[in-house]
Amino acid sequence: MHASDGAHISPHGPLQTQASVLYKGAGRRSPDADTVQLNHAQRELTVKIVYYGPGLSGKTTNLAWIHSRTLADVRGRLLTVETHDDRTLFFDLLPVFFRSASGFKVKVKLYTVPGQVIHNATRRIVLQGADAVAFVADSRRTAGPENNSYWKNLHENMRENGLDPAQVPVVIQFNKRDLPDTKTDEEMEEIRKKGKEPVVGAVAIRGAGVLETLHETLKGAYRHMEATTNLSRNIGLSEEEFIRQVFANIDTSGTELATKLKLGAKKPAEGSR
Repeated sequence: MHASDGAHISPHGPLQTQASVLYKGAGRRSPDADTVQLNHAQRELTVKIVYYGPGLSGKTTNLAWIHSRTLADVRGRLLTVETHDDRTLFFDLLPVFFRSASGFKVKVKLYTVPGQVIHNATRRIVLQGADAVAFVADSRRTAGPENNSYWKNLHENMRENGLDPAQVPVVIQFNKRDLPDTKTDEEMEEIRKKGKEPVVGAVAIRGAGVLETLHETLKGAYRHMEATTNLSRNIGLSEEEFIRQVFANIDTSGTELATKLKLGAKKPAEGSR
C-alpha cells in the first residue's frame, strides 16, 4: 500500500484481507444498513461515493485528477493498494471535508474498486453503504461487452449488499472520448434518452468531464439522502450549500462547471503541478 505523499507499506497476505482492514478503518457500514452515515452526537455527516467499472476504464485517473485539484488543507491522502498481477489499483480513499452553516462536519469519501474479474469480492466490500456510484465505462465500441458485464456485476453486488439498484443514484461516465472507434455524440445522446442515469462524456487523463461527473454524482447522492433522511430539515444542509461547499475547495478553473457554479479560480493544491 502507498499514499500519494510517498509513504509506502509492502502488502502482505490476501488482497481481500487488505481491503477489509482498510475499509473497516474508513467507517464500514453493515451490508443491510441502507442508511445515511449521519452522527448527531458528533455532528458529522459522511457521504460515500464509489467509482465502479471495468479494469483500466479510468476510475483511478478520475480520483487522481480530483485529488490534484482539491485544496491541500481539506483533502486526505490518496491511498492506493496495488494488486500483484498488474498496475491496476485496488481502491482509493479520498476524504474531502467542510463544515456546513449549521455546524455539521461533512466528509465526502471517494473510492474506486478493482476492475479485474478475480477481485469481485473486494468490489462487493468497497461498494457497501454507497450513497451514489459513478460508473466509468470505456467509450470505444469494442468495449461494449465488458461495459455491459460490469454494469450487470454492479447491480448484482448492490443486491448482495442490501442496496436497491433502483434507488442508489448512478452516473455513467463514458471515458476515453479522444480514442478512435468511440461512440458518436449522437449515440451518446441516444443512451441518455434510453436510461434514467445522467451520462457524461470524458477524457479523464486530461481532466475533461471529471468534475462534471463528480458534480452529477454528488447531486444524486444528496437528493437520495434528502429523500431518506431529510437533511435540509434535520441538519439544515441544502443541496445548493452541499454542492457549493464541496466545489469551493476544488480548483474548477478551465472547466464548464466553473461557469455553471460561478466559482472563482482556486490556488492549485500543493504538489499537484
